[in-house]
Amino acid sequence: MRLVTFDAGRVGRIEGDEVVELAVGSTREYFERGGEVGETGEVLPLSGVTLRAPIQPKKFFHTAGNFTVHHEELAKVNWSHPVHKGIVFFQNVDAIIGPEENIVYPEGLTKELDYELELAIVIGKSGRWFGPEEAKDYIAGFTVFNDITARDIQRREMQSGVFSFSKGIDTFCPIGPWIVTADEIADPQNLNMELRVNGEVRQRGNTEQMILSLAHLVAHHSPQGYSAGDIITTGTISGVAAVQPNPFDFYLKPGDVVEAEIEGVGLLRNHVVPWKAAHDTEPFSSDLYTS
Repeated sequence: MRLVTFDAGRVGRIEGDEVVELAVGSTREYFERGGEVGETGEVLPLSGVTLRAPIQPKKFFHTAGNFTVHHEELAKVNWSHPVHKGIVFFQNVDAIIGPEENIVYPEGLTKELDYELELAIVIGKSGRWFGPEEAKDYIAGFTVFNDITARDIQRREMQSGVFSFSKGIDTFCPIGPWIVTADEIADPQNLNMELRVNGEVRQRGNTEQMILSLAHLVAHHSPQGYSAGDIITTGTISGVAAVQPNPFDFYLKPGDVVEAEIEGVGLLRNHVVPWKAAHDTEPFSSDLYTS
């Protein structure tokens, strides 16, 4: 099943080229209720609705350094601290945007805007303190995540051994276009992944390249406690701009179209726009991140 949030917060499932509306207030509530929800009776053409971010999670667990080749690439970047496998931090849920929504380039804060294609796991029920052998029972579905990152800010953050602000700026968290339920994915550890900018392939990999498997990631985070509808990301694959010989040939800029695609899960497309396309003020700046 493909679950969507559409128009002004309505929830539905996709059947062919139509959306069957579900009688539930949000996709998070859908999982809280164990999927036991009815239909409103309304069926709409998919082409006639506007898809939104498929879920607004209570918690968004962010994983870094979890793909073999990308982990090796990170060693080439002049970080002040190493990025250890499976490192976790929380993403800013208010930065979430959906398919076809704009990534706003905050040129007053960064000149090094990067992309990171990731698979995102949707947790289906509350729970804590369990091992990998139980983790499958908690995985309800998957969606696509593009971890937009201001590398110049991240470099400064890494001087303290942490990074968060660089990835949590407004509009830096595109997810979508829908949630594919786990029963639709035969082997989530063998999915092709590809990210394109203006049609040019920038990242390509497969979920089999993970260092920590999906089950181990879900179990690893369980001491922090899950709520139904929480999200865990799995880390990115190789090919980000920051590791290229000349990163400035690859960093995102206004006018770019980014397509993040995962086999069987979906294609998430977003446009990069300048600050003034979204705000009627001069670009925001802060001495903490620009000096």
